[in-house]
Amino acid sequence: MKKANPNQLQAAIIMALCVIFAALCCGMYAQDDAKMPLALRRFMHRQALQGASVAFLAKEVGTGATLYSYDAGRKLTPASVAKTVTTATALEILGADYRYETVIQYDGKIANAVLNGNIYIRGSGDPTTCSAEFKSAGDSIIRLWVAAVRAAGIATINGNIIADESIFDTEGVSMKWLREDLGSNYGQGSYGINIFDNMFALYVNSGAAGSRPTLDHTSPEMSRIKFFNYLTTKPIEADSFYITGFPYSDERYLYGVVRPNREQIKIEGDIPDPPLAAAQYFLKSLENNGITVKGKATNCRMMKESGEWNDSGRTTLTTTTSPPLSDIIRVVNNVSHNMFADALIKTLGLRYSPKPEEVISSFERGVKVVAEFWQGRGVDVSLLTLYDGSGLAASDKATANFLCDMHIYMAKESKNSATYLNSLPRAGYDGTVRTFLMRTKLAGSRLKSGSMTGVQCYAGYIETNGKQYAIALMINNFSGKNRSIRVAIEEMLLSLF
Repeated sequence: MKKANPNQLQAAIIMALCVIFAALCCGMYAQDDAKMPLALRRFMHRQALQGASVAFLAKEVGTGATLYSYDAGRKLTPASVAKTVTTATALEILGADYRYETVIQYDGKIANAVLNGNIYIRGSGDPTTCSAEFKSAGDSIIRLWVAAVRAAGIATINGNIIADESIFDTEGVSMKWLREDLGSNYGQGSYGINIFDNMFALYVNSGAAGSRPTLDHTSPEMSRIKFFNYLTTKPIEADSFYITGFPYSDERYLYGVVRPNREQIKIEGDIPDPPLAAAQYFLKSLENNGITVKGKATNCRMMKESGEWNDSGRTTLTTTTSPPLSDIIRVVNNVSHNMFADALIKTLGLRYSPKPEEVISSFERGVKVVAEFWQGRGVDVSLLTLYDGSGLAASDKATANFLCDMHIYMAKESKNSATYLNSLPRAGYDGTVRTFLMRTKLAGSRLKSGSMTGVQCYAGYIETNGKQYAIALMINNFSGKNRSIRVAIEEMLLSLF
């Protein structure tokens, strides 16, 4: 009898094991598919989801019992659903009544209505200064700063107006953001001093088809920016344009098409250097109110680079505060404000003490604080990977398990439960979900949406039949348009609940 070759025998055993394993896997998946509710099974078999990754989990808040589950442990890109993690953590650590403070200071001496020194804006990361989301404020904060200077008897400033944004580092945007996001009206950075939502509006006028639109003006004034205009005019149904550029760069590039023969077309982009813009606006406001400024507007970053920075010997003129955190997180979750969310995670990062010789960014410090907090609450943070607070980084990852467990904690154990719940938009009524589930039995569900190219996610709460459920649905890499996927999700949820 011929003796078997050991290598052949080993290969045969491995092949047999692979066949057995494959058969078991097929049996498991077939069984899972058979147990899957019909609505979820139909949803999963849609053509747009072929090759996509889907995770879905629904748990009853009261008991923690799982109602529906599909691949809930898979780490997927959450997009703006990551804002629920940022806002919930901020609410728990900082408290609903937390307010940012901005301090106006001076150095040098005041004599005969002349300040022989500088005026400083010392920021704490407040994202709300002159924000359009708090319309009652307008530029009233700036007016308070001007009034404080006048009240100190200062009519002439022989020094500079200096923005001190040093509470955070100079990494305004996450290094994991995509190039296409930089410079846009949703990709604005977050800094130690922020102003006007860190956005400006550029107004352009278009002529005949085929011509290049002309640039009219910006609001607020952005005289430092050099625009490279690659816009064109075509007879199309809707305008399609965007602005790109890097933080601190005074160059912005315009691409896209607009309809012909129109005036004051509004294109929004990010302010390249918000701390500097705040100092410039303050300087202009002082001069408009009769206070002479002999120096210039500048900021901490620029002065450190030139070796001129000095942060000692200051006197406080006034301190202004932001709206409470409860109002700030409502803005974050309702309008999906990226800059507000990133400011929050950097603020959380101030609670982290770097180890000796540890080189760590403001974003990274915030992420560590978030992870440490939820780990201390018994939530598995190995299921969470963040690079920002907004979810704009495509490298952010979370699982339906983590999101559901976090939302159950916020509903059952948090003293801020009602505040957090009310910060989430109501499906069919508010914010980014105002058209989702509209005029259905699930309208009013408190849900945060998140979307980017090939990504559509939801997390929050559904209440039906007297019960509250925490849900998380994450879809990555689907084909087709987000709108068609949203319709499919609506149909599935209405069938399941």
